[in-house]
Amino acid sequence: MAKYCTIFLMICGLALGGCKKSNEAQKNHQLSNPSPAPSASAVAAQTPKPAPTKPPIDQNAEVVVFGYHRFEKKIRRPDTEITPEAFEAQMKELQDKKVPVIKLQDFLAWKRGEKDIPSRAAIITIDDGYKSGYEVAWPILKKYGYPFTMFVYTEGIKPGRYSGGESMSWGQLEEMRDAGVDIQSHTETHQDLRKPPYDRLLKKRYTQAEYEPWLEKEIAESKEIIEQKLGVKVDALAVPYGYYNEHVKEVAKKAGYEALFTVYGQKLGYGSENMSLGRYMIEANKPKVFEDAINFGGSASGGAEAIQEIPTGSLQAQPADGAVVTDRTPLIQANLGGVAAIDPGSAKLRVSGLGLVPATFDPKTKMISFQVKQPLHGDSCTVILEAKTGGKKMEARWSFTLKEDAVKAKDALPPATSPGRK
Repeated sequence: MAKYCTIFLMICGLALGGCKKSNEAQKNHQLSNPSPAPSASAVAAQTPKPAPTKPPIDQNAEVVVFGYHRFEKKIRRPDTEITPEAFEAQMKELQDKKVPVIKLQDFLAWKRGEKDIPSRAAIITIDDGYKSGYEVAWPILKKYGYPFTMFVYTEGIKPGRYSGGESMSWGQLEEMRDAGVDIQSHTETHQDLRKPPYDRLLKKRYTQAEYEPWLEKEIAESKEIIEQKLGVKVDALAVPYGYYNEHVKEVAKKAGYEALFTVYGQKLGYGSENMSLGRYMIEANKPKVFEDAINFGGSASGGAEAIQEIPTGSLQAQPADGAVVTDRTPLIQANLGGVAAIDPGSAKLRVSGLGLVPATFDPKTKMISFQVKQPLHGDSCTVILEAKTGGKKMEARWSFTLKEDAVKAKDALPPATSPGRK
């Protein structure tokens, strides 16, 4: 028995010695061949990333938006034109008063809470697509280093059906885009979006049944055309003449617009309604508009509420909406008898190419009239009637065609020149 115990102990000792040697060998191998340390990317992947923090936003900042149309040495349409000298003087005043000019896209990013902007800032926009924006305004804006936005209506860009000798081309827009100019929509044919339009080229009034598809085309297709031709993102719409209503806003939202701009200038704030953003429209005969804006007077708002429309059919307008006129100095008049309680002194007339005119309003007959003395230019004329009732603004708009064979040579514009627009 003792013999067997001796043999058993010898075997266990050999086994233990082998295990010890094996463990020592493994230890020595690990010391001579250490495991590689985890890479920085592996550590970063395992480390939870902090949630991105939004930049601090000054929600008390104030913004004014300026709107321009044409830049001409000789003013013929004071409601849509300004001289290059006056325009540059305004740009210099912005510089002198240390008012930063920001991009429209930065303004929208601020309103989304994604980017901060200066406590007081200005935005510059130019409507329609006249070549003076390219030839005159752009060099001045480059001189001051100011960004700006072009709101163009697509059929007014060469070779669109409403384009002419004073229109920009898509090639010029491409050049501006490449230089960083923001390009947004001003619809397709520049019409009042609230009602079936009168097509002056086809000489027809659209029916109510044709209105809805036309409206969607005006708003959505202009966006698509600009995006396809220029490879840009269009998210802002400037409504022609500032005319819009709740339905127009809904169609614009459905088409993918983030913002809608009007022509009713007011200081804009962080909470201003995106689909009613007012702009200060600059006219040659109203220098005070620029001064009011640059001084940031009044309360921050999102622009005026949708203006109540006066049905054109109730006005018994002369010349009538859609009429063909051979007299270039017609008597323009309308009957406001269907509008109750007009505020005294609020009835006004604007005539395309002339601006605000000295119209006469008879409170007894409620007739407003203006005798044109300076021959009207172009192939059509638009009349805008403004009035207030109970402090609320109302407007009506109608157009008539000026027959070309009635144009005297001395009054005629170049054949390809388009009439002024807002």
